[in-house]
Amino acid sequence: MKHDVAVVGLGAMGSATTYALAQRGVRVIGIDRFEPPHDRGSSHGESRVIRMAYFEDPAYVPLLRLAFEHWRRLESNTGERVLTITGVIEAGYQGAPLVEGSVRSAVQHGLPHEVLRASEVNLRFPAFSLPADWDCVFQPDGGVLRPESAIRLFLCAAQGSGAQLCLNTVVRSVQPVADHAEIQLESGEIIEAGSVVLCAGPWISEIIPELRGHSVLTRQPLVWFRPSDQGLVRPDRMPVFLLQTKDDLVYGFPDLFGTGVKVASHLSGGDLPGPDAPRAEASDEEKAYLRTVLKRYVPAASGDPCHATTCIYTRAPDGHFVLGLHPRHPQIVIASPCSGHGFKFASVFGEVLADLATRQATDKPIDLFHPGRFMEP
Repeated sequence: MKHDVAVVGLGAMGSATTYALAQRGVRVIGIDRFEPPHDRGSSHGESRVIRMAYFEDPAYVPLLRLAFEHWRRLESNTGERVLTITGVIEAGYQGAPLVEGSVRSAVQHGLPHEVLRASEVNLRFPAFSLPADWDCVFQPDGGVLRPESAIRLFLCAAQGSGAQLCLNTVVRSVQPVADHAEIQLESGEIIEAGSVVLCAGPWISEIIPELRGHSVLTRQPLVWFRPSDQGLVRPDRMPVFLLQTKDDLVYGFPDLFGTGVKVASHLSGGDLPGPDAPRAEASDEEKAYLRTVLKRYVPAASGDPCHATTCIYTRAPDGHFVLGLHPRHPQIVIASPCSGHGFKFASVFGEVLADLATRQATDKPIDLFHPGRFMEP
């Protein structure tokens, strides 16, 4: 049987794309080497940040508006909750790009935000103890996404609308053939599809070798800490936070699930030679470092570490996404690297990738992400 579309990789982007295609009545097959949601890639760890004002580039904001709408639509369609609004506080040393970029983005797009003094943040959210000379901005519309729940909902709803899922199945190659594509599985089986959406995350370069020199895999430790003051770190008392010091960008979450305060660095925890390479667990030194950050800036969250894991970032050189039609083979759609900040966009990118797979065009603003900036036409 020839499928209209095959989706390779069923993490954030792939599950959302399979859902969007199935909702449109497209004959779609989704393929994953594991059984999603799983902890081998980039779409696990209990929580993901969603924020509207975007320090990386104001060009992301129109997509974020749509992403919020589509997350709420998923909740409405499934009756399940995946998004919790907590607000987001961003803070850093005077002139920190994190704060300046978010304020610029908020002003340009007319987004709700408050520029605050550190003393005002500490008073309003007493979990924090920010330095008096730090710059701060509060976004009331930001919050927390539940990645495993979202992927599960996307895939269950996709199956309910007729999608076929092929799990624990490794894709060895994807070849354009005339007006379609052939997906060769590790078993030797060939799957034919009119188009293929590659959402393989850190495995993308194994399928598209041209991307190998334009992506870096990094190990990202995630650590949960027991709060030293439980009452101050609840989601109604403490927002999601991003803190930029001279040396790091650390982010964290309130204790939304009773599992502790999750904290991580956005910087690399070490390069990985490949997606299946062993990933060292968070070391005692890494846990101690993050606890030191909490003791200084979020003392209410600075108890003992109680859980840790690691995930993978697939980073492009410019820090933006790589998402769009293959420059030479338009029946192949590329949706990675996501450079460590893509999950929040999955709800709308599922629709974008479904557009590209079915009509090789979309009306959504994705020019910033075109694969052609790294791949020869």
